[in-house]
Amino acid sequence: MRFAIALVLLLGTTVLPASAQKAESDKGPDTRKAEAPAPKDKAADHLSVTEHHQITVHGQPLQYKATAGTLVIRDDAGKPIANMFFIAYEKEPKESAATRPLTFLFNGGPGSSSVWLHLGAAGPKRVGLDETGDRPSPPYRLVDNEETWLGVADMVFIDPVGTGFSRMAEGQKPETFYGYTQDLRSVSQFIRLYLTRYERWASPKFLAGESYGTTRASGLSNWLLNEGISVNGVILISCVLNFQTIEFGPGDDLPYALYLPSYTALAWYHKKLPPDLQADRAKALAEAEDYAKHQYLTDLAAGNDLPADARAAAVKKLSRLTGIDEKFIARANLRVDPSEFRKQLLIDDGQIIGRYDGRLMAEERNARYNAASSDPSYEPFLGAYSAMFNEYVRSDLKFETDIRYDVLSGKNWDFGPAGTGYLNVTDQLRAALVGIPNLRVMFCSGVYDLATPFAATKYTGSHLNIGTDTAKRISQGFYDSGHMIYHHGKDREKLRNNVEAFIRDSIPPAK
Repeated sequence: MRFAIALVLLLGTTVLPASAQKAESDKGPDTRKAEAPAPKDKAADHLSVTEHHQITVHGQPLQYKATAGTLVIRDDAGKPIANMFFIAYEKEPKESAATRPLTFLFNGGPGSSSVWLHLGAAGPKRVGLDETGDRPSPPYRLVDNEETWLGVADMVFIDPVGTGFSRMAEGQKPETFYGYTQDLRSVSQFIRLYLTRYERWASPKFLAGESYGTTRASGLSNWLLNEGISVNGVILISCVLNFQTIEFGPGDDLPYALYLPSYTALAWYHKKLPPDLQADRAKALAEAEDYAKHQYLTDLAAGNDLPADARAAAVKKLSRLTGIDEKFIARANLRVDPSEFRKQLLIDDGQIIGRYDGRLMAEERNARYNAASSDPSYEPFLGAYSAMFNEYVRSDLKFETDIRYDVLSGKNWDFGPAGTGYLNVTDQLRAALVGIPNLRVMFCSGVYDLATPFAATKYTGSHLNIGTDTAKRISQGFYDSGHMIYHHGKDREKLRNNVEAFIRDSIPPAK
């Protein structure tokens, strides 16, 4: 999810109110008596509260310890510069740190808290949705997550500075944190501190990111390596490593080709393809991918030099593969962006489809424009995740604060070493793959995602410029869902199974 970052709130000499440390007594059969926080030193920069819980997973009890807390990030002079919030889960009874995997998880934006992966996919609790992932209606509910990743690894959900409850210190400037390099610096500092405070240096370590979180995870894989922290695996969900593949900038025709197979998938889903393609999704996607990689790119590259007959053929082909009216495609000069596609696919029905999940529909609020005016796959979910997190963190985890939990926040973001081009972190991921023996990478893409299309992920994976043996350590998985793969019940289970296998396969056997 691409948003800019963040809201500045004050951080005084006391990092959070004392009430943040409050642990209330047990309120139900799920929760045993809370532990008092036990910082490793006397500094007031490690506030946490710990609770013990139990859920039922496929008929079996799963016991775990949940810690909600904050760590203070300091500059080289030891001055506090930010206060970072996290929620950690450890399976009980406790296993040896040397053998128990530890996964650090975060979402994207940039400007998003970790609530989506936390209460959607991996945590022991999740927002209750129907199995199709359709739009929720209030009142919302939390349910035990039978697809939690806690069965295979302990987890730490990180809210980067400016998201969630994480805030910069008083007197700090936004540009210290709100950028590609700055973000890597602060998140890597958090990871180092967590490994130290919770004595997890010996653990097999994993990074898991969604959307811009995949950009962060790829950059961190090499950043951490340069700081002496090697990870075993990187899990990339709804991926964007090369922003040229998804940004429709002037003169950049690549995204139009890489989005085309997603258009075809959604035209198939909404029954807008011609009969021969509608009868076989695999055939339709194969035709779209072949055309996108070959003739379509050639036609786009020709620009105004494309002959009239070739242009007419391209208009017909694109209409066949997208379900969009030929006249609109001709007026768009063969270039239909995702917002236009979301509006035009069901225009005769007065409906738009979602950006994060194109299966979801809503009535178009503004019929005057060619592009969609809202997103039915985002707006209804924001309220559900925000409400359930605020309830959960206080009632279940006993972490109390009056600070607003920023699910998404908005500030300008410095995309770093891109210059006048596009941010591309494939070099960082390649460096980590070369520098860490047996490091594994898993790409996960939703077929119906119009934010980070699956063909762009394929393109990125095929342009890592790595050797054959190294390429064997990379896997790509595809899901019948959107950007939030886990909103679809069967794919949430599939994702959990794939993550468990990936983590187990990424840890070398003991010698």
